[in-house]
Amino acid sequence: MAHQGVKLLGAWASPYSRRVEIALKLKGIDYEFVAETLSPKSADILKYNPVHKKLPIFLHNGKPVVESLVIVEYIDETWSSGPSILPADPLGKANARFWAKFIDDKLMPAIMNIRRCQGEEQVKAIDEVVELFKLLENQLNGKKFFGGDTIGLVDITANFLALWLIIHQEIMGLQIVTEEKLPVFCKWIDEYLNSSVIKQSLPSKEELSAALLAYHKS
Repeated sequence: MAHQGVKLLGAWASPYSRRVEIALKLKGIDYEFVAETLSPKSADILKYNPVHKKLPIFLHNGKPVVESLVIVEYIDETWSSGPSILPADPLGKANARFWAKFIDDKLMPAIMNIRRCQGEEQVKAIDEVVELFKLLENQLNGKKFFGGDTIGLVDITANFLALWLIIHQEIMGLQIVTEEKLPVFCKWIDEYLNSSVIKQSLPSKEELSAALLAYHKS
């Protein structure tokens, strides 16, 4: 389905940019992708996101929408094509937003903290992350995806956890997400990464591994 005036300014290795691409592909929306970097920041980044100066930036008929989850909701509300990303009912919508926020505000910072720790502190930091994962894992409760039978807001938010984190822990030699510790979540990862829309929307593990290895060496 062709849509004029739909442009995404993003970075290919960014899980946040990829969230937007997943939403666009779920909805069947054609878009122009403009590869950007944050160092240096382009004139478009400074123009369209002067507050945070970050990616991704979504342009619809020249009007910017910023922050990945805000953009995903905007896409869901603007186009009726494809499956709904958020539930229709207010309670379901509120719960999806809560767990998406939990991933970004609680789980992601705890994961980032692991790299800053060493020895016993790192072991403790990993245990804390696993406990947070278990809270998230409980939300699957026998479902294929967090959104039920289809990929929803929480699944899209968790894409970092499905691919980027797995590569990070392999590079660092850490055991964070394992079948032994988080069997339900690992099953979700398999379902998610093998979904056709996700295969189209995420970088290959090989390409991303090379980029993240360079990041760890820097």
